[in-house]
Amino acid sequence: MEYIAYLHKDRSSDYGVSFPDFPGCITAGKTLDEASRLAPEALALHIQGMIEDGETVPEPSKVDDIAADAARHGAIAFMVSVDAPDATVRVNITARESQIERIDRLAEAAGMTRSAFMVQAALGAEKRAVPKNSRRTRAITTKRTITGIAPLSRRRRLSPRGSR
Repeated sequence: MEYIAYLHKDRSSDYGVSFPDFPGCITAGKTLDEASRLAPEALALHIQGMIEDGETVPEPSKVDDIAADAARHGAIAFMVSVDAPDATVRVNITARESQIERIDRLAEAAGMTRSAFMVQAALGAEKRAVPKNSRRTRAITTKRTITGIAPLSRRRRLSPRGSR
């Protein structure tokens, strides 16, 4: 989702960012780059707080809607993208007790909850995963064929049952 943000700058101040759809949500940076980099983070945190408090997140305003906004005076309007908020879902997993104890120790050392640690670990594993059609996967398949291990599809055709 994209929301409108206002960039404010006075001579003796940092660059400030406010959001007409979210009164009270502001951020600032010493440079223009810093302020624009911090804007999505500030907005995402504000939206998450609204959700946790049971408040309704407003739909993004249109540029025409803010044309007469007094807060826009002297400011530059720009768009800030944030991911649509997800609902938190509780899940159950099965693991050995020793694994859970180890996860808890690692999470505590990282200053995280067990859930946050496990989500971060899973998403990190996703980034490290090799895509199915990558050069590395093709190389492994080729090596197996060269060394005498036929690919799975060929092994099925050679099965003694003749089923394929």
